[in-house]
Amino acid sequence: MTDIRTTEKVRQELESALNRLIKDIGPIQIGTRKQFPFGWRKAAKGRTVWRILEELINQNLEGKHKEYGFSNMVPSESEVSVYDFQIRLAGEKHAVYVNIKSSVIGARTNKDDISKAIGLRDFYTQDPEREIFIATFVIHFKDDMTIEIEKCHVMPIAWLPDIYVNPSNNGNLQSSKYKNLGEAVRRTNQAFLQALEAEIEIANIKRKAK
Repeated sequence: MTDIRTTEKVRQELESALNRLIKDIGPIQIGTRKQFPFGWRKAAKGRTVWRILEELINQNLEGKHKEYGFSNMVPSESEVSVYDFQIRLAGEKHAVYVNIKSSVIGARTNKDDISKAIGLRDFYTQDPEREIFIATFVIHFKDDMTIEIEKCHVMPIAWLPDIYVNPSNNGNLQSSKYKNLGEAVRRTNQAFLQALEAEIEIANIKRKAK
């Protein structure tokens, strides 16, 4: 059974390391005001630039993981995996899995896709002791056409305070509170899996009723 205190220790160390990483990365130049005379306009959204930022984070972690207290880092080989990379803290025996997200400063709160619910169910079913975390990188679109990653929030997926499986959206697990650690429900993986199974069943019933 997963240990809540151990999970919190790993969460804190992971969050601290990722915040050191984003300070080292600094501003990311996307263009110039000459190239974009009217600024960001509708491009000032996380999904516009997220694939570039995701690659930047992955490459820096892969190349410099030891600088941030990790013994190894392995990017996911699949575009549809429930995680983006697996990483091992120095001195730890087991790797943890990380799913990275973006959040734009000032954007309104919505239920956002976390991952495929069935994929997460399979992930935990294969090994209930595995840990998977959401790392949310908060980004700021600056007037000089740079993007700054302001900070990173890390939360175990098993601690999501709101668990909802959307029956109309490819069965995605969604949450509006994945950055709100203060509202986290400190569950074990086993308790989360039970709650997720119940939501998948509700989503299946709703889908069949349509």
